[in-house]
Amino acid sequence: MIAWTLAYRNLKGAGLRTWLNASILSLVFVLILFINGLLDGWNQSAKQDSIAWEFAAGQYWAQGFDPLDPFSYQEGLKDWPQSLEGTPILWRQGSIYPDGRMYPLIIKGIPAQQELLALPTALLAQSQAQFPALIGHRMAKNCQLQKGDRLLMRWRDQKGSFDAQEIEIAGVFDSPLPSVDQGQIWVDLLSLQAKTGLENKANIWVAAKAKPQSVAGANWQELEVLLAPINKIIEAKKGSSQFSYYILLAIALLALFDTQVLSIFKRQKEIGTYISLGMSPKEVQLLFTLEGGLYAIFGLFLGGLYGAPLLYYLAQNGIPMPEMADEMGVSMGKAIYPVYSWILILKTSLIILASSFLVSYWPARKIARMSPVAALKGKLQ
Repeated sequence: MIAWTLAYRNLKGAGLRTWLNASILSLVFVLILFINGLLDGWNQSAKQDSIAWEFAAGQYWAQGFDPLDPFSYQEGLKDWPQSLEGTPILWRQGSIYPDGRMYPLIIKGIPAQQELLALPTALLAQSQAQFPALIGHRMAKNCQLQKGDRLLMRWRDQKGSFDAQEIEIAGVFDSPLPSVDQGQIWVDLLSLQAKTGLENKANIWVAAKAKPQSVAGANWQELEVLLAPINKIIEAKKGSSQFSYYILLAIALLALFDTQVLSIFKRQKEIGTYISLGMSPKEVQLLFTLEGGLYAIFGLFLGGLYGAPLLYYLAQNGIPMPEMADEMGVSMGKAIYPVYSWILILKTSLIILASSFLVSYWPARKIARMSPVAALKGKLQ
C-alpha cells in the first residue's frame, strides 16, 4: 500500500510528463476499441442482413447444385415436399437486353407471396404487368433501369431451348447485400416454372427453421457454412488492422520505457534514500514498476473520459459509408454501427496494463544491482 501511495505521489509531482504518457496510452486504448468495434459491428450487421435477405434459418440445396457453377443450375433440381416450411427458389441462366445491350444474369424465381426473406416480392403480386420482375439498386444503376421500364429477357427452358419475353420492372429494392442484387433479376416462381417447363422444381429451399427435417436428394447448409465467407473477410480485416494499432501501442510503450529509464537515471539519489530508510532493492524496484503501471491506469481513465461519449455516439448514429462501398462486393450498408462488447473492453484494458507493467519492470531491474552508497553520493551508475 505504501508503494502505491508513493508511486501516485511521484506521478502527481511529475506533472506534464505524467499526462503526456497517459494521453498517448489513452489514444491507443480508444483507437483499438474503435477499430475492433467497427469490425465487430460490420460483422454483426453483415450476418444479420444475410440472414434477413438470403439465408433465413439455413438452406437445402438440391443434389448436384452449386451456386458458383452455372452448369449445375440445370441438373441441380428437385421436387420439394410440401411439408417443408420455407421458400423455394429456382435459378436459371439468362440475359436481358436494355437499350439493345446484352447483359448476362441469373434469373431467380421466388414465390410472390413469401414473407420469409426481406425481398419485396409483394410488388410482383401487386403488379398488373404480364411478366413483372424485381431488381436491386446496383443492378438498376449498372443497366440504367428504373421502375416501369420494359425490356426483353431471354432464358433456356428444361430442354435447353432459348425462349424470350418482354418483362416490366415492377420495383427496384435497396439491399445491403450485393449477393441478392448484382447480376440478378427476381421473378415470380410459378411464372418462371411455367415458362421453363419446370413445374414444382427448384434448386434451393430456404428453411424457416434450422433443419426441421431430413430431405432426400438435398444437402443441408447450416448458417455457419453459409456465413463462412463473411467470417473470413472480417478475420482478414482484423489481422491487417492489428498491425496498425500494435505499432501505435509499441510507440506508446517506447515513450513509457524512455520515461522510466530517464527517471531511474535522474533519481539515483532518491533510490539511495529509499534503500537507506529501510526499503529493500526489490521494494524500490516494485515502486518504479507501479509508477509505470499507473501511467496505464491514468491512460485508461483518461481514455474513458473522452472515448466513452465519442464511441457511444458512433455506436448510436453509425459511421456513414461512401457510395463506392457498394462496389466492394461485400455486405455493407449505408452506415456501420460499431459494437463494443465488455469482453473487447476488458481484453484491450488488460493488454495495455500488462504491457505497461512489463515495459516498466524491464528498466527497473537495474535498481537491484545499484550500490546504495554510490547512489546517495550522486555517482552515476
